[in-house]
Amino acid sequence: MTSRLGRGWRRTAAALALALVAGGCGIRGTSVPVDAGGAPSRVSCKVPAGDTPSAGPDGVTATIYLVCSSALGQVERSAPRPRSRVPAAARLEAARALLAELRQQPAPAEDQAGFSSAVPEDLKVDGPRAGDPADALRLSIRPGDLPSFALAQLVCTYGAAQTLGHTRAAVLGGPGADAPHRYDCSADVLADPDIAQNAGWGDPLSEDD
Repeated sequence: MTSRLGRGWRRTAAALALALVAGGCGIRGTSVPVDAGGAPSRVSCKVPAGDTPSAGPDGVTATIYLVCSSALGQVERSAPRPRSRVPAAARLEAARALLAELRQQPAPAEDQAGFSSAVPEDLKVDGPRAGDPADALRLSIRPGDLPSFALAQLVCTYGAAQTLGHTRAAVLGGPGADAPHRYDCSADVLADPDIAQNAGWGDPLSEDD
């Protein structure tokens, strides 16, 4: 009896020692599930088709890029149709209408799908200055001073706009004397907007541009 008890005690002690060693190495020494809290919420990053607004006779359907799950995703919005017949003026109208959409809080269906916007509510856009490329847009905040997600939203939204040429890029400058830069809306930018800005996003324009 004593021998049996001794062997049982030694087995228990050895198991405890192994558990302590495993715990010290950062290895979980138990197979019992551990309650780590609630599971992270999942979002669809997709607005149901029935919740997409209709453009109507005085509007156009525009693709807007919003933030969802640390990336950019697109939603469809109805934006005013430019009224001016002067190309430069119509282009600026379109840019301002798209910016107004980006500054808005997401609609209920967009919010439920996980979308948000990082674009500052007081951001403004103007047309090119003398010496700027014809497709340049001047922001009231220097592009490099915007949050990376906000800049990516602007670039990809402007780059996707048919009214702005559907170039998949945007030529943006700030309120100062710095020359505008060209920003491309690439797959990397859509997947992780921080990558592009941290790598010095934005190509200087040559004199031929």
